[in-house]
Amino acid sequence: MIYWLLFFEFAKISLVCVGGGYASMPLIQAAVVDGYHWLSLSEFIDIFTISQMTPGPIGINAATFAGMKIAGLGGAICATAGFVTPSIFLCIALAKIIFKYGDLGAIRGILNGLRPAVMALIAAACVSFVLLAVWNAEKMPEDFSATFDIRGAVILIGALAAVRMKIGVIKVLLASGVAGLLFGLIMPS
Repeated sequence: MIYWLLFFEFAKISLVCVGGGYASMPLIQAAVVDGYHWLSLSEFIDIFTISQMTPGPIGINAATFAGMKIAGLGGAICATAGFVTPSIFLCIALAKIIFKYGDLGAIRGILNGLRPAVMALIAAACVSFVLLAVWNAEKMPEDFSATFDIRGAVILIGALAAVRMKIGVIKVLLASGVAGLLFGLIMPS
C-alpha cells in the first residue's frame, strides 16, 4: 500500500510541477512532511541537501532519497518511478506540439507566461524553508537547531563569499562539507 501511495503522490507532484527540481521542493515537502508526516522537517532538509550534492536532477534525487527513507529500496523505486513517469509522457507530447506549432504566437505566449511562474515556484521553495524553520522554531526545536545555528551561518557566509569570488561549485560543496565536519568535531551540538 505504501508503495502505491508513494508512486501516486510523486506522480501528482510531477504532473503539476513546472520549473524543475527546485520548484518541486515545496510540493514534495507538502506531501512528505506536512501531509503524511512521513518525514520531519529536519529529515527533509537533509534529503534536500543531499539531493543537491549528488549527480542528477534534484527532483528525481529528492524523490529517490525520500522514498528510500520512507519505505526502503521499494519506496525509492516507486517514488522515483512516480516522479519520472508523468514527465516522460508530458515531454513527449509537448515536444511534438512545440516542433509542429512552435512558431505560433499563442505557443510562444504560453512559454513566456510560464517563465515567471517557474521563478515564483523556486522563490517559494526558498521562502518556505526559511519561514517554516523560523516560525515553527518553538514547535520543532530539534528541526530549528538542525537547520539554523551559528556554525551553519558561518558556512553559509563562507559559501556565498566563495561563490561571489567565482570559486567552482564542487570546491564550495567540498569545503562546506569539510567545514561542517570540523565544526562537528570541534563544537559538537
